[in-house]
Amino acid sequence: MSGQGKETSGAQPNPKTGRERGEVIGGGLLWLAKWSLCIVAIAAGAWVLGTITGRLWVVILPVALAIVVTTVLWPLSHWLTKHRWPPALAATTTLLGFVALLAGVIALIVPSVADQSPELADKATDGVNQVRDWIQGPPLNIRDEQLDSAVDAIVTRLQSSGAQIANGVFSGVSTATSVLITVFLVLVLVFFFLKDGSRFLPWTHRVLGDRSGRHVEAVLERVWATLGGFIRTQAIVSMVDAVCIGAALFILDVPLAMVLTVITFVGGFVPMVGAFVAGALAVLVALVGNGLTTALIVLGVVIAVQQLEGNVLQPVLQSRSMELHAVIVLLAVTAGGSLYGITGAFLAVPVVAMIAVVIRYIGEQIDAATGSEPEEIDKPDVDDAVVGPTSPGASA
Repeated sequence: MSGQGKETSGAQPNPKTGRERGEVIGGGLLWLAKWSLCIVAIAAGAWVLGTITGRLWVVILPVALAIVVTTVLWPLSHWLTKHRWPPALAATTTLLGFVALLAGVIALIVPSVADQSPELADKATDGVNQVRDWIQGPPLNIRDEQLDSAVDAIVTRLQSSGAQIANGVFSGVSTATSVLITVFLVLVLVFFFLKDGSRFLPWTHRVLGDRSGRHVEAVLERVWATLGGFIRTQAIVSMVDAVCIGAALFILDVPLAMVLTVITFVGGFVPMVGAFVAGALAVLVALVGNGLTTALIVLGVVIAVQQLEGNVLQPVLQSRSMELHAVIVLLAVTAGGSLYGITGAFLAVPVVAMIAVVIRYIGEQIDAATGSEPEEIDKPDVDDAVVGPTSPGASA
């Protein structure tokens, strides 16, 4: 009788809340099932979006690169337009100036590479011979016959892979053609973005209507400001890296100093990873060209500049422009690089920053709709904790 009484009392509603245990557990399971379905639907949508992006990458890539270039050229074009230049003339002048600057940089790099590459090749050969002598000495004591057999094996492998190498050459020609087409599309898109970009938001507002258009316009304005802030921040950081490391390379008379300086500047636009790769390349060239002592000095300069960038420039500038944690930046660069190569690594951080802008805007609209502030939300009662929190700030 006592056992039956306990079972009966367990199914009775709580006199304080008017709810029984089964009802609370059922509500919690229903809440969990609902959110699980939502997560599955979001994951399926992300997969579909990723598939579509992969199929349309040949179109998406020029648009993305054109938007990035437009953020760089927009201030000048907008300034010319404000001073009564026709939009088409302002866009053409800005774009031609950018192309001339880019062509000048390339013209500055190519002769330097052509002049110093034979000397660098000789230095590399001497370095290989030094490594060979070191391998033949203690403690490895590898004989000439073993080295010759290893070299013969490599040559045989290369000869047997002639068809693959030929296919790679044709693939490289195809890739070069694709690059030229992409560059042409980017330049055309940049022209139209500079010329007609100011009409885009009003057109979007008019098409979507006042209610939806207001939100879309606000989000796009924030995304544009974030993207422009990212490009300006990375340009400043990259310029500091290039000036400091390039000055050290010129003072130490390292071969290809100008080329390495430009590579350092360009690599700075890929946060964390790009600067590391550019610095490692500078140390390697210094080792081959000038020896171990110079390479150690260059390594010290690179580490010092990276510390200045990581502890001073990036936290101060990037926190204002993107508000992203360093872990998110690193994961974004890694994911973008693994999916789409160097281009993906370059575009990964701006994309994640724009997604963060959208998420923050949605959070602001939720707070406005509920009339609550995340930091002022009271601790939920037991029933709310079981059924599920109603806002990101609610926690037990």
